[in-house]
Amino acid sequence: MQAETRGKTKASMAFSPITKSLLFIAILFLVLPLGSRAAHPANTNSVLTYHNGPMLTGQVNLAIMWYGRFARDTKNILRDFIRSLNAPRVGDPSVSEWWKTVERYQSAAHPGARSGPIRVKIAKQKTDKNYSVGKILTEDFIQPLIEQATGGASSFVTVIFAARDVSVVDTCDGRCSKHGVLGAGRASRLYVVVGSPETECPGVCGWPFHKADYGPQTLPLQPPNGNIGADAMVIGLSQALAAVVTNPYNNGFFDGPLTRPLEAVTACPGMFGSGSFPGYTGKVLMSPGTGGCFNAHGVKGRKFLLPAIWSPDTRRCWTLL
Repeated sequence: MQAETRGKTKASMAFSPITKSLLFIAILFLVLPLGSRAAHPANTNSVLTYHNGPMLTGQVNLAIMWYGRFARDTKNILRDFIRSLNAPRVGDPSVSEWWKTVERYQSAAHPGARSGPIRVKIAKQKTDKNYSVGKILTEDFIQPLIEQATGGASSFVTVIFAARDVSVVDTCDGRCSKHGVLGAGRASRLYVVVGSPETECPGVCGWPFHKADYGPQTLPLQPPNGNIGADAMVIGLSQALAAVVTNPYNNGFFDGPLTRPLEAVTACPGMFGSGSFPGYTGKVLMSPGTGGCFNAHGVKGRKFLLPAIWSPDTRRCWTLL
């Protein structure tokens, strides 16, 4: 009887080929990540550490380099976002409220000190329609563009916007914008580079306004200003500006290796509102009529979708909604 029972047990545990295939697919789905490094991983456990370096405070003067040919609407959206950083009473929630979290890094670095306003101003603008260093931007070509934008002065943060027909190295590696420093001491030059997500890896850098290359394939959101390229560039710009203020010389606030640090915004990937998870932005607002999705009000009635930022007060990712 015992042998017969054991035989029945083994027989009951046997699976048909179809059942085995279904089980394999289910296990594979559970084990595989929902996205790749270039998508929006759900890493929200980072704790940024202050490494005792200087941060930007007071007035931050931007020298903008429009590299290539830009539509007027694209330029206006990006400029209006920058002007919204310090604009009060434009709606709730606002871009300036988001920026105040960046300002609070000052008191986190120096406990007991009061966080003062960080005023961001467009001080210079230059357009290079002739692609003077070519249509592929690498680190080697940053220096001449900085010189063009600033006229040789070192008191600016140079912001290089790349047009849709310009390729920025590393963009398809998940870094849709980046910041850095050239030189040292008084001669050092801070810069930010923002690529165009319209043509440069839109499934990575254009998300959530473009279908994602990886992870859950949810429907893209409508851009708040009706311009996928500019509205997605705002996300990259906000990420880079927060980083260049809180970690300008790579010895401020960050977590992880120096070669690929997690900073104020990149520590909270793919998050835009409460309840977010990989492939889902979380809570956002929608403009009646246009259907544009946003979470922040700006100047001139503009609306923007801004990413989550790591809060030095709560030591967690924080969103406007």
